[in-house]
Amino acid sequence: MTRTPRARQVVFHLDMDAFFVSVEELSDSSLKGKPVVVGGNPGQRGVVAAASYEARKFGIHSAMPLQEAHRRCPQAVFLEGHPHKYLDYSRRVKAILGRFSPLVAMASIDEAYLDLTGTDRLLGPPLKAAHTLHEAVAAETALPCSIGIGTSRLIAKIGSGLAKPNGVLFVEPGCEAAFLAPLEVGRVPGVGKVMRERLRKLGIATIGQAQSRGETFLEQHFGKAGLDLAGKTRGLDAGAWFSTGFAHGENPKSISHETTFRRDTRDRAVIDATLAKLAQLVARRLREHGLWARTVQIKIRYKDFSTRTRAKTLGEATQLDKVILETVRQLFSRHRVPNRAIRLLGVHAGSLQSSPAYQESLFETGGRQKWSRALEAVDALRDRFGESSVGLAASLGHARRERVHENPAGLAGRHSGRGE
Repeated sequence: MTRTPRARQVVFHLDMDAFFVSVEELSDSSLKGKPVVVGGNPGQRGVVAAASYEARKFGIHSAMPLQEAHRRCPQAVFLEGHPHKYLDYSRRVKAILGRFSPLVAMASIDEAYLDLTGTDRLLGPPLKAAHTLHEAVAAETALPCSIGIGTSRLIAKIGSGLAKPNGVLFVEPGCEAAFLAPLEVGRVPGVGKVMRERLRKLGIATIGQAQSRGETFLEQHFGKAGLDLAGKTRGLDAGAWFSTGFAHGENPKSISHETTFRRDTRDRAVIDATLAKLAQLVARRLREHGLWARTVQIKIRYKDFSTRTRAKTLGEATQLDKVILETVRQLFSRHRVPNRAIRLLGVHAGSLQSSPAYQESLFETGGRQKWSRALEAVDALRDRFGESSVGLAASLGHARRERVHENPAGLAGRHSGRGE
Protein backbone atom coordinates (compact mmCIF):
# COMPACT_ATOMS: atom_id res chain seq x y z
CA MET A 1 0.00 0.00 0.00
CA THR A 2 1.43 3.37 -1.03
CA ARG A 3 1.21 6.11 1.58
CA THR A 4 0.30 9.59 0.55
CA PRO A 5 3.13 11.91 1.64
CA ARG A 6 2.17 14.25 4.44
CA ALA A 7 1.64 17.82 3.27
CA ARG A 8 4.36 20.23 4.33
CA GLN A 9 3.09 22.78 6.84
CA VAL A 10 2.16 26.16 5.39
CA VAL A 11 1.81 29.00 7.88
CA PHE A 12 0.86 32.62 7.21
CA HIS A 13 1.57 35.48 9.58
CA LEU A 14 -0.56 38.51 8.80
CA ASP A 15 0.44 41.77 10.46
CA MET A 16 -1.56 44.95 10.02
CA ASP A 17 0.76 47.84 9.13
CA ALA A 18 0.82 50.64 11.73
CA PHE A 19 -2.66 49.38 12.57
CA PHE A 20 -3.89 52.06 14.97
CA VAL A 21 -2.49 54.86 12.83
CA SER A 22 -4.01 53.35 9.69
CA VAL A 23 -7.43 53.19 11.34
CA GLU A 24 -7.11 56.82 12.47
CA GLU A 25 -6.24 57.84 8.91
CA LEU A 26 -9.50 56.34 7.67
CA SER A 27 -11.37 58.84 9.86
CA ASP A 28 -9.03 61.77 9.22
CA SER A 29 -7.27 61.75 5.86
CA SER A 30 -5.25 64.83 6.86
CA LEU A 31 -3.07 62.54 9.00
CA LYS A 32 -1.66 60.75 5.96
CA GLY A 33 1.99 61.53 5.33
CA LYS A 34 2.47 63.05 8.79
CA PRO A 35 4.38 61.71 11.80
CA VAL A 36 1.55 60.35 13.97
CA VAL A 37 1.82 58.79 17.42
CA VAL A 38 -1.08 56.90 19.00
CA GLY A 39 -1.11 56.30 22.73
CA GLY A 40 -1.79 59.61 24.46
CA ASN A 41 -0.67 63.16 24.89
CA PRO A 42 3.08 63.87 25.13
CA GLY A 43 2.73 65.15 28.69
CA GLN A 44 1.42 61.79 29.91
CA ARG A 45 3.41 58.92 31.38
CA GLY A 46 2.05 56.42 28.90
CA VAL A 47 3.88 54.72 26.10
CA VAL A 48 3.59 54.76 22.33
CA ALA A 49 1.01 52.24 21.10
CA ALA A 50 1.71 52.82 17.42
CA ALA A 51 3.68 55.19 15.24
CA SER A 52 3.30 56.01 11.58
CA TYR A 53 6.21 55.20 9.30
CA GLU A 54 6.93 58.94 9.10
CA ALA A 55 7.27 59.04 12.90
CA ARG A 56 9.49 55.96 12.90
CA LYS A 57 12.06 57.87 10.85
CA PHE A 58 12.72 59.85 14.05
CA GLY A 59 13.40 56.65 15.99
CA ILE A 60 9.94 56.46 17.56
CA HIS A 61 8.68 52.95 18.22
CA SER A 62 6.05 51.05 20.19
CA ALA A 63 6.50 50.99 23.98
CA MET A 64 8.65 54.14 23.93
CA PRO A 65 7.59 56.69 26.59
CA LEU A 66 5.38 59.37 25.09
CA GLN A 67 7.60 62.08 26.52
CA GLU A 68 10.63 60.63 24.74
CA ALA A 69 8.66 60.39 21.49
CA HIS A 70 7.77 64.08 21.81
CA ARG A 71 11.40 64.98 22.48
CA ARG A 72 12.46 63.20 19.29
CA CYS A 73 9.66 64.59 17.14
CA PRO A 74 7.84 67.56 18.72
CA GLN A 75 5.99 68.22 15.46
CA ALA A 76 4.30 64.81 15.55
CA VAL A 77 0.53 64.51 15.92
CA PHE A 78 -0.23 62.78 19.22
CA LEU A 79 -3.58 60.97 19.55
CA GLU A 80 -5.30 59.28 22.48
CA GLY A 81 -6.66 56.63 20.15
CA HIS A 82 -10.02 54.89 19.79
CA PRO A 83 -9.87 51.30 21.14
CA HIS A 84 -13.44 50.48 20.09
CA LYS A 85 -12.56 51.28 16.46
CA TYR A 86 -9.45 49.10 16.57
CA LEU A 87 -11.44 46.22 18.03
CA ASP A 88 -14.08 46.58 15.33
CA TYR A 89 -11.50 46.44 12.54
CA SER A 90 -9.73 43.53 14.24
CA ARG A 91 -12.99 41.59 14.13
CA ARG A 92 -13.45 42.44 10.46
CA VAL A 93 -9.97 41.15 9.66
CA LYS A 94 -10.61 38.00 11.72
CA ALA A 95 -13.78 37.34 9.71
CA ILE A 96 -11.79 37.57 6.47
CA LEU A 97 -9.11 35.23 7.77
CA GLY A 98 -11.77 32.70 8.73
CA ARG A 99 -12.72 32.35 5.06
CA PHE A 100 -9.20 31.20 4.25
CA SER A 101 -8.58 28.77 7.12
CA PRO A 102 -10.45 27.32 10.11
CA LEU A 103 -7.17 27.50 12.06
CA VAL A 104 -6.68 31.18 12.90
CA ALA A 105 -4.75 32.26 15.99
CA MET A 106 -4.96 35.96 16.85
CA ALA A 107 -1.60 36.73 18.45
CA SER A 108 -2.73 40.27 19.25
CA ILE A 109 -5.28 42.81 18.08
CA ASP A 110 -3.33 43.46 14.86
CA GLU A 111 -1.61 40.18 13.98
CA ALA A 112 -2.64 36.60 13.36
CA TYR A 113 -1.30 33.21 12.31
CA LEU A 114 -3.15 31.02 9.82
CA ASP A 115 -2.49 27.36 9.08
CA LEU A 116 -3.08 26.85 5.35
CA THR A 117 -1.57 23.39 5.13
CA GLY A 118 -3.24 21.34 2.41
CA THR A 119 -5.30 24.20 0.95
CA ASP A 120 -3.58 24.30 -2.46
CA ARG A 121 -6.52 22.78 -4.35
CA LEU A 122 -8.93 25.30 -2.84
CA LEU A 123 -6.82 28.46 -2.69
CA GLY A 124 -3.92 27.76 -5.01
CA PRO A 125 -0.21 27.71 -4.10
CA PRO A 126 0.85 29.70 -1.00
CA LEU A 127 1.99 32.85 -2.79
CA LYS A 128 -1.23 33.08 -4.80
CA ALA A 129 -3.34 32.52 -1.68
CA ALA A 130 -1.38 35.22 0.14
CA HIS A 131 -1.98 37.76 -2.61
CA THR A 132 -5.69 36.88 -2.62
CA LEU A 133 -5.83 37.39 1.16
CA HIS A 134 -3.85 40.62 0.91
CA GLU A 135 -6.28 41.99 -1.67
CA ALA A 136 -9.31 40.90 0.37
CA VAL A 137 -8.10 42.75 3.47
CA ALA A 138 -7.42 45.88 1.44
CA ALA A 139 -10.76 45.75 -0.37
CA GLU A 140 -12.91 45.06 2.70
CA THR A 141 -11.17 47.23 5.30
CA ALA A 142 -9.11 49.76 3.27
CA LEU A 143 -6.22 48.92 5.60
CA PRO A 144 -2.69 47.84 4.63
CA CYS A 145 -1.17 44.61 5.89
CA SER A 146 1.93 42.49 5.38
CA ILE A 147 2.06 38.71 5.11
CA GLY A 148 4.90 36.28 5.76
CA ILE A 149 4.69 32.68 4.53
CA GLY A 150 6.79 29.79 5.80
CA THR A 151 6.88 26.25 7.10
CA SER A 152 6.71 27.50 10.71
CA ARG A 153 5.17 30.35 12.66
CA LEU A 154 8.65 31.70 13.37
CA ILE A 155 9.59 31.93 9.69
CA ALA A 156 6.21 33.45 8.82
CA LYS A 157 6.52 36.10 11.55
CA ILE A 158 10.03 37.14 10.56
CA GLY A 159 8.91 37.16 6.93
CA SER A 160 5.99 39.51 7.55
CA GLY A 161 8.32 41.91 9.35
CA LEU A 162 10.65 41.99 6.36
CA ALA A 163 7.70 42.40 3.96
CA LYS A 164 6.58 45.68 5.59
CA PRO A 165 5.03 47.88 4.58
CA ASN A 166 2.14 46.36 2.65
CA GLY A 167 4.05 43.44 1.16
CA VAL A 168 4.14 39.65 0.92
CA LEU A 169 7.22 37.46 1.47
CA PHE A 170 7.38 33.71 0.84
CA VAL A 171 10.25 31.62 2.21
CA GLU A 172 10.26 28.44 0.15
CA PRO A 173 10.55 25.10 1.95
CA GLY A 174 14.17 24.09 2.45
CA CYS A 175 15.45 27.67 2.33
CA GLU A 176 14.81 28.54 5.98
CA ALA A 177 18.39 28.47 7.28
CA ALA A 178 19.74 30.38 4.28
CA PHE A 179 16.97 32.98 4.61
CA LEU A 180 17.73 33.53 8.30
CA ALA A 181 21.54 33.46 8.15
CA PRO A 182 22.27 37.10 7.17
CA LEU A 183 19.66 38.60 9.51
CA GLU A 184 20.57 40.34 12.76
CA VAL A 185 20.07 37.94 15.67
CA GLY A 186 17.62 40.34 17.31
CA ARG A 187 15.15 39.43 14.55
CA VAL A 188 14.55 36.13 16.33
CA PRO A 189 11.40 36.35 18.49
CA GLY A 190 12.39 36.01 22.12
CA VAL A 191 15.88 37.47 21.72
CA GLY A 192 15.66 40.67 23.70
CA LYS A 193 18.11 43.40 24.53
CA VAL A 194 19.91 41.51 27.30
CA MET A 195 20.33 38.28 25.35
CA ARG A 196 21.38 40.19 22.25
CA GLU A 197 24.14 41.92 24.22
CA ARG A 198 25.35 38.61 25.67
CA LEU A 199 25.43 37.11 22.18
CA ARG A 200 27.37 40.11 20.90
CA LYS A 201 30.05 39.57 23.55
CA LEU A 202 30.33 35.98 22.31
CA GLY A 203 30.90 37.23 18.78
CA ILE A 204 27.39 36.48 17.56
CA ALA A 205 25.67 39.31 15.72
CA THR A 206 23.77 37.45 12.99
CA ILE A 207 21.54 34.39 12.98
CA GLY A 208 24.05 32.66 10.73
CA GLN A 209 26.78 33.10 13.36
CA ALA A 210 24.47 31.54 15.94
CA GLN A 211 23.80 28.67 13.53
CA SER A 212 27.52 28.02 13.15
CA ARG A 213 28.15 27.88 16.91
CA GLY A 214 25.71 25.01 17.23
CA GLU A 215 23.29 23.71 19.81
CA THR A 216 25.86 22.58 22.39
CA PHE A 217 27.58 25.98 22.52
CA LEU A 218 24.32 27.88 22.86
CA GLU A 219 23.04 25.53 25.56
CA GLN A 220 26.27 25.90 27.56
CA HIS A 221 25.90 29.67 27.62
CA PHE A 222 22.12 30.09 27.80
CA GLY A 223 20.67 26.80 29.06
CA LYS A 224 17.14 26.02 27.87
CA ALA A 225 16.93 29.42 26.15
CA GLY A 226 20.04 28.45 24.17
CA LEU A 227 18.43 25.22 23.02
CA ASP A 228 15.36 27.16 21.94
CA LEU A 229 17.54 29.65 20.09
CA ALA A 230 19.36 26.84 18.29
CA GLY A 231 16.03 25.54 17.01
CA LYS A 232 14.85 28.99 15.99
CA THR A 233 18.03 29.64 13.99
CA ARG A 234 17.04 26.65 11.86
CA GLY A 235 13.55 28.05 11.35
CA LEU A 236 11.79 25.82 13.89
CA ASP A 237 9.01 26.79 16.27
CA ALA A 238 10.82 26.43 19.58
CA GLY A 239 10.44 27.96 23.02
CA ALA A 240 7.70 29.90 24.79
CA TRP A 241 4.55 30.32 22.69
CA PHE A 242 6.13 28.59 19.70
CA SER A 243 6.69 25.39 21.69
CA THR A 244 2.97 24.54 21.79
CA GLY A 245 0.60 23.44 19.06
CA PHE A 246 -1.01 25.89 16.68
CA ALA A 247 -2.46 27.94 19.56
CA HIS A 248 -5.76 26.12 19.29
CA GLY A 249 -8.00 26.08 22.35
CA GLU A 250 -5.25 27.01 24.78
CA ASN A 251 -5.93 29.03 27.91
CA PRO A 252 -3.70 31.50 29.74
CA LYS A 253 -1.91 30.50 32.93
CA SER A 254 -2.73 33.86 34.53
CA ILE A 255 -4.55 37.09 33.72
CA SER A 256 -3.52 40.57 34.80
CA HIS A 257 -4.06 44.25 34.15
CA GLU A 258 -2.11 47.21 35.48
CA THR A 259 -1.89 50.94 35.02
CA THR A 260 0.63 53.70 35.61
CA PHE A 261 -0.86 56.90 36.98
CA ARG A 262 -0.26 60.07 35.03
CA ARG A 263 0.86 61.61 38.31
CA ASP A 264 1.94 59.77 41.47
CA THR A 265 -1.00 59.75 43.83
CA ARG A 266 -1.98 59.28 47.47
CA ASP A 267 -5.65 60.01 46.78
CA ARG A 268 -7.56 57.04 48.22
CA ALA A 269 -10.66 57.76 46.11
CA VAL A 270 -8.63 57.65 42.89
CA ILE A 271 -6.77 54.55 44.05
CA ASP A 272 -9.99 52.71 44.99
CA ALA A 273 -11.67 53.60 41.70
CA THR A 274 -8.62 52.38 39.79
CA LEU A 275 -8.56 49.09 41.69
CA ALA A 276 -12.24 48.65 40.80
CA LYS A 277 -11.54 49.22 37.12
CA LEU A 278 -8.62 46.78 37.11
CA ALA A 279 -10.71 44.16 38.94
CA GLN A 280 -13.42 44.53 36.29
CA LEU A 281 -10.96 44.02 33.46
CA VAL A 282 -9.46 40.91 35.06
CA ALA A 283 -12.89 39.42 35.79
CA ARG A 284 -13.98 40.11 32.23
CA ARG A 285 -10.99 38.26 30.84
CA LEU A 286 -11.66 35.32 33.17
CA ARG A 287 -15.22 35.04 31.89
CA GLU A 288 -14.03 35.41 28.33
CA HIS A 289 -11.83 32.33 28.72
CA GLY A 290 -14.35 30.41 30.84
CA LEU A 291 -11.93 30.34 33.77
CA TRP A 292 -12.13 30.87 37.54
CA ALA A 293 -9.28 32.17 39.71
CA ARG A 294 -8.23 30.73 43.07
CA THR A 295 -5.62 33.40 43.82
CA VAL A 296 -5.79 37.18 43.51
CA GLN A 297 -2.69 39.36 43.69
CA ILE A 298 -2.11 43.09 43.94
CA LYS A 299 0.92 44.93 42.65
CA ILE A 300 1.90 48.33 44.08
CA ARG A 301 4.76 50.40 42.69
CA TYR A 302 5.78 53.53 44.50
CA LYS A 303 7.27 56.81 43.34
CA ASP A 304 10.82 55.51 43.86
CA PHE A 305 10.00 52.44 41.70
CA SER A 306 10.12 50.05 44.65
CA THR A 307 7.45 47.40 44.05
CA ARG A 308 5.42 45.24 46.41
CA THR A 309 3.22 42.28 45.41
CA ARG A 310 0.89 40.42 47.75
CA ALA A 311 -1.52 37.57 47.00
CA LYS A 312 -4.45 35.82 48.66
CA THR A 313 -5.82 32.35 48.01
CA LEU A 314 -9.61 32.35 47.91
CA GLY A 315 -11.82 29.80 49.58
CA GLU A 316 -13.57 29.29 46.27
CA ALA A 317 -12.53 30.14 42.74
CA THR A 318 -14.23 33.16 41.22
CA GLN A 319 -14.71 35.19 38.06
CA LEU A 320 -16.87 37.89 39.70
CA ASP A 321 -15.83 41.54 39.62
CA LYS A 322 -17.13 42.10 43.17
CA VAL A 323 -15.17 39.25 44.77
CA ILE A 324 -11.91 40.21 43.05
CA LEU A 325 -12.38 43.86 44.05
CA GLU A 326 -13.07 43.02 47.69
CA THR A 327 -9.93 40.88 47.76
CA VAL A 328 -7.62 43.51 46.24
CA ARG A 329 -9.05 46.15 48.58
CA GLN A 330 -8.14 43.95 51.55
CA LEU A 331 -4.64 43.34 50.19
CA PHE A 332 -4.11 47.02 49.53
CA SER A 333 -5.24 48.08 53.00
CA ARG A 334 -3.03 45.51 54.70
CA HIS A 335 0.13 45.93 52.68
CA ARG A 336 0.41 49.48 51.33
CA VAL A 337 3.09 51.71 52.85
CA PRO A 338 1.23 54.66 54.42
CA ASN A 339 1.72 58.16 53.01
CA ARG A 340 3.83 57.03 50.05
CA ALA A 341 2.80 58.21 46.60
CA ILE A 342 1.85 55.39 44.26
CA ARG A 343 3.04 55.23 40.68
CA LEU A 344 1.46 51.97 39.48
CA LEU A 345 -1.26 49.53 40.48
CA GLY A 346 -1.91 46.06 39.10
CA VAL A 347 -4.37 43.22 39.67
CA HIS A 348 -3.45 39.63 38.85
CA ALA A 349 -5.53 36.43 38.85
CA GLY A 350 -3.79 33.07 39.11
CA SER A 351 -4.31 29.38 39.93
CA LEU A 352 -6.86 29.28 37.15
CA GLN A 353 -9.31 26.42 36.76
CA SER A 354 -12.04 25.50 34.30
CA SER A 355 -14.86 25.08 36.82
CA PRO A 356 -15.95 27.14 39.81
CA ALA A 357 -16.74 24.37 42.34
CA TYR A 358 -19.20 26.63 44.18
CA GLN A 359 -20.81 25.58 47.42
CA GLU A 360 -24.53 25.52 46.81
CA SER A 361 -25.27 27.05 50.23
CA LEU A 362 -23.75 30.33 49.11
CA PHE A 363 -26.38 30.85 46.42
CA GLU A 364 -30.14 30.81 46.40
CA THR A 365 -31.84 28.47 43.94
CA GLY A 366 -31.11 29.68 40.44
CA GLY A 367 -28.83 32.41 41.78
CA ARG A 368 -25.80 31.20 39.90
CA GLN A 369 -27.69 31.22 36.61
CA LYS A 370 -28.97 34.75 37.30
CA TRP A 371 -25.43 35.99 37.95
CA SER A 372 -24.23 34.30 34.77
CA ARG A 373 -26.97 35.86 32.65
CA ALA A 374 -26.41 39.29 34.17
CA LEU A 375 -22.68 39.16 33.52
CA GLU A 376 -23.23 37.94 29.96
CA ALA A 377 -25.47 40.96 29.35
CA VAL A 378 -22.90 43.32 30.85
CA ASP A 379 -20.09 41.83 28.75
CA ALA A 380 -22.23 42.12 25.61
CA LEU A 381 -22.75 45.83 26.32
CA ARG A 382 -19.01 46.28 26.81
CA ASP A 383 -18.34 44.49 23.53
CA ARG A 384 -20.63 46.91 21.73
CA PHE A 385 -19.93 50.19 23.53
CA GLY A 386 -16.49 49.75 25.10
CA GLU A 387 -15.12 48.63 28.46
CA SER A 388 -16.09 51.85 30.21
CA SER A 389 -19.78 51.69 29.20
CA VAL A 390 -20.88 49.51 32.14
CA GLY A 391 -19.10 48.86 35.40
CA LEU A 392 -19.02 48.86 39.16
CA ALA A 393 -20.05 52.15 40.72
CA ALA A 394 -16.73 52.13 42.58
CA SER A 395 -14.85 52.39 39.29
CA LEU A 396 -16.33 55.79 38.44
CA GLY A 397 -13.64 58.41 38.45
CA HIS A 398 -10.85 55.90 38.03
CA ALA A 399 -7.50 57.25 36.87
CA ARG A 400 -7.11 54.54 34.28
CA ARG A 401 -8.12 55.22 30.72
CA GLU A 402 -8.54 52.38 28.25
CA ARG A 403 -5.05 51.79 26.90
CA VAL A 404 -4.86 51.23 23.18
CA HIS A 405 -1.69 49.17 23.40
CA GLU A 406 -3.38 46.45 25.44
CA ASN A 407 -5.33 43.60 23.92
CA PRO A 408 -8.94 44.53 24.70
CA ALA A 409 -11.40 42.08 26.13
CA GLY A 410 -13.51 40.57 23.41
CA LEU A 411 -10.66 40.48 20.91
CA ALA A 412 -11.69 38.38 17.94
CA GLY A 413 -9.94 35.04 18.03
CA ARG A 414 -8.46 35.31 21.48
CA HIS A 415 -10.24 32.13 22.55
CA SER A 416 -7.91 30.23 20.24
CA GLY A 417 -4.95 32.43 21.02
CA ARG A 418 -2.77 33.17 23.97
CA GLY A 419 -3.48 34.82 27.27
CA GLU A 420 -1.53 37.26 29.32
